[in-house]
Amino acid sequence: MSQIALFDTHCHVDFHHFDEDRDAVFSRMLAAGVTSAVAVAVELEQVARLIALTEERERVWFSVGVHPNHEVEQEPAVDELMRLATHPRCVAIGETGMDLFHHRVDPAMQEARFRAHIRAATALAKPVIVHMRDADEVTLRVMEEENIAACGGVMHCFSSSWPVAKRALDMGLSISFSGNVTFNRNVELREVARMVPDDMLLVETDAPYLAPMPMRGKRNEPSFVRHVAECIAGVRGVSLATLAEQTTANAMRRFGLA
Repeated sequence: MSQIALFDTHCHVDFHHFDEDRDAVFSRMLAAGVTSAVAVAVELEQVARLIALTEERERVWFSVGVHPNHEVEQEPAVDELMRLATHPRCVAIGETGMDLFHHRVDPAMQEARFRAHIRAATALAKPVIVHMRDADEVTLRVMEEENIAACGGVMHCFSSSWPVAKRALDMGLSISFSGNVTFNRNVELREVARMVPDDMLLVETDAPYLAPMPMRGKRNEPSFVRHVAECIAGVRGVSLATLAEQTTANAMRRFGLA
């Protein structure tokens, strides 16, 4: 296997799905040339285990946030997000955003939560990891109103059109693609992946979800980001090594690690 260094910018390796073989998952990740990862929070109760997980591993970092569609007893306040995110292994705020697909959390509450995350990220000068599902216009509006350009961020698991990507890019956000970009039906999404500027492109798994082709239907894991990268390299007409070098440099810069 060629010597490359890929960066999985969004995975959930602390989830129970990996309790039986977490060390093996990390070994396979390194064997596949995936040298770095961000373990992304969906609730604040995760932070203690994310700290433990990332302190044990050299090139794994974490984020602090509450998923837009995650029901919680107490809404995340700006000061609480900031307090938790001051840990040196924390490189981002989120995942946050808007999710109007079979949503459990009221959209008005999601929006208020999203704004709190952006404000915390701006105060800390950390990027925001943005989740957007069936909610393009409201997500973009909130980002514009909160001036997300001041902190920057990542459009995680991007699944929308080029005009939406362009508006996010114009606000200074990177565009990150997950396993769904490899699915046969997603021709238009691959075209978006082809058009994103070299310096704003990222790759991810969203493990344990959305395993890419040819692993579709299996539990996703960070090593599978190589399949995402191979697919995007193909549509962009570059080698896997080139795409790995570009996207890893982009991730290091975006998360303040360069």
